[in-house]
Amino acid sequence: MHTKKYPFRVVFEDNHLLVVDKDAGVLVQGDATGDKTLLDYAKEYIKEKYNKPGAVFLHAVHRLDRPVSGLVILARTSKALERMTKAFRDKKVYKTYWAVVKKRPPKWEDKLVNYLKKDGKRNVTTAYDKEVEGAQRSELTYKSLGKMNEHFLLEVNPLTGRPHQIRVQLSHMGCPIRGDLRYGFHKPNPDKSINLHALYLNFTHPVTKEKMFLRAGVPANDFWEQWLQLENRKLKDKHMERYHG
Repeated sequence: MHTKKYPFRVVFEDNHLLVVDKDAGVLVQGDATGDKTLLDYAKEYIKEKYNKPGAVFLHAVHRLDRPVSGLVILARTSKALERMTKAFRDKKVYKTYWAVVKKRPPKWEDKLVNYLKKDGKRNVTTAYDKEVEGAQRSELTYKSLGKMNEHFLLEVNPLTGRPHQIRVQLSHMGCPIRGDLRYGFHKPNPDKSINLHALYLNFTHPVTKEKMFLRAGVPANDFWEQWLQLENRKLKDKHMERYHG
C-alpha cells in the first residue's frame, strides 16, 4: 500500500505487527526537535484504517536513523513487543542494508570489528580499532555489489545493533556513505537523506512462528533506481549463464 498521506509504505500487517518501509528524513521516535514521528503517523494510520476509538497501542521495536530509509518493525500488542524485543536482544533478527559509498572499499568483501563509543550530547559515535573504556564491540560484514558512476554499492549485514553503527564503521574504513556529512562525506544529498537503506528483514513471527522474509523497495528516485537496474541486469546475466551452461 502506498499513500502520500503517510511517509511510509506498509510491507506487512497483521494483528500483532506492522512493518513499514519508512521514508528518509522521518524520525522513528521523538527527540528534542519535537518533530512528528513515524510512530505518530503509524498510529494515525491504524486509527483511521480500523476506526479505533481511544489510544492506539503501537511501539517501535527498533530504530532507523532519521536520514535512513527502509524497514521498521512496529509492535501492535504487548506480547509481540516483548517477544520481538527479545529476538533483537538474542540476535535472531537478521538485517541487510544497501549503502552507496564514493571511495573503493579496501577489500571487495570483509568483516569489520570496531569499538564504538557514542557522545550523547553531540549525537556522534566514534569508532576505535581497540577496546577503550565505555565503547561497545561492534561487528558487521559487507560485500561489494558493483560500481557505477564512481560510486560503489555495498550490501551490509550488521551483526550487532549499535547507534549509527553502519555509518561510523564504513566511515572509519575510509568509505563514508553518500550524503552523510556527520561521518565524513563531502556534500549533502539534495533531500538531506543519506544513501543507506534497510532492504531486508528476516525473523520468526513472534506469535504465529512463521518465517518472515521482508523486503523494502529502494527509494523512488533516479539515483537509487539505477542501482536496482544494475542488480536486475546481474541477476538476468546469472540466469542466462545457468540456462546456457
